[in-house]
Amino acid sequence: MVDGADMDLKQTVIDELDDARRRSLSLLEPLTDHELRTQHSPLMSPLVWDLAHVGHYEELWLIRNLTGAPPTCDRYDDIYDAFKHPRRDRPALALLGPGEARAFVDGVRDRTLDVLETIELDTPLLRDAFVYGMVVQHEHQHDETMLATLQLRECDPAPLREDPRPPGDPNVVGEVLVDGGPFLMGTDIEPWAYDNERPAHEVDVAPFWIETTPVTNAAFASFVADRGYDRRELWTEAGWGWRTEAGLEHPQFWSRDGAGGWVRTRLGSPEPVPPDEPVQHVCWYEADAYARWAGKRLPTEAEWEKAASWDEVAGRKRRYPWGDEAPDRARANLGQRRFGPDPVGSYPLGVSAYGCHQMLGDVWEWTSSDFAGHPGFVPFPYREYSEVFFGPEYKVLRGGSWATHPSAIRTTFRNWDYPIRRQIFAGFRCARDGTT
Repeated sequence: MVDGADMDLKQTVIDELDDARRRSLSLLEPLTDHELRTQHSPLMSPLVWDLAHVGHYEELWLIRNLTGAPPTCDRYDDIYDAFKHPRRDRPALALLGPGEARAFVDGVRDRTLDVLETIELDTPLLRDAFVYGMVVQHEHQHDETMLATLQLRECDPAPLREDPRPPGDPNVVGEVLVDGGPFLMGTDIEPWAYDNERPAHEVDVAPFWIETTPVTNAAFASFVADRGYDRRELWTEAGWGWRTEAGLEHPQFWSRDGAGGWVRTRLGSPEPVPPDEPVQHVCWYEADAYARWAGKRLPTEAEWEKAASWDEVAGRKRRYPWGDEAPDRARANLGQRRFGPDPVGSYPLGVSAYGCHQMLGDVWEWTSSDFAGHPGFVPFPYREYSEVFFGPEYKVLRGGSWATHPSAIRTTFRNWDYPIRRQIFAGFRCARDGTT
């Protein structure tokens, strides 16, 4: 017999699954079949691969692993396994066409809901509907990946239906001192947290200053104007090698206008670079060089998480910078309401206990930390989600972006990528040591 709590949880799952699917389909709906099949960059998959992949992942975890049912098609385990074929090679696979992919994901969803109706949420995989939350977050993460693909496409401008640009507040730009001492990093209680966010553990950090906002376009333009890309002393050896090889001179999608100012291309549309928005589309090497130019450094992820989540007065961790209430439009720029960052200071209700603004949403923030497991890490439910990526090749990003869905972000959430990546919606804020 299913009790009321399980019925409520199952309805939440249904709502979240539906929300993720509507988002996926709405992103792709304006595009032609040709655009869906096209590989717009070797860094990204054809969009039709992403759509079928989220259906395959859902079938694998919410049908086959829960019931032992066979796959819809044996060859999908090869075509839509993200580890078997690099993105650059996926156009050569026998991919489902747009209509076939839509029919496939629709069929999987019908079966998923049939299984959910009868299954009991009483195993480690199902407790708190974890596996359903994993699939929901996975689809939202692929939606963000598809938005990055749309940013890279060289086609007609994408139609943007977005909220008005909110007013910012330049007076909030500055830095705050975060006292040294222990805080609780990670989580044991977040029901849909991934394995790399667990377990909760005490971390002692030295006092540090951290900027109250992400670095703005105007500040980064000053770095460019001061020949930041030409000064070898500002770059690590690997960073200078990549800057030289890739010919980096400014953030991706920036170009000069006829009057010597900057314009950016946003989803196919050129527009002046807004000086008061967080800079985005910079790689870790660029962020690290800027921080050195500014006489600062990138924060460690422990420093970032303490500044974002710790309430020193209450002696407790907050789920979000502002508290435990779920994100809403008054607190953070999430869920592609606007297809870009908002001006710094736009969300005074979203400030952390230490006074840091916009630590969730707007731009992912590079940290200085390599991706590794927390002490006591246990892979769950499969090694390939996190553990296979541990090592110095990947840098940790925190905080989510304007393209991140609210259900797929929290102060403990950890993203990671190569330090050369620029197509992601990433920026940064700086930190520095000490008490002065």
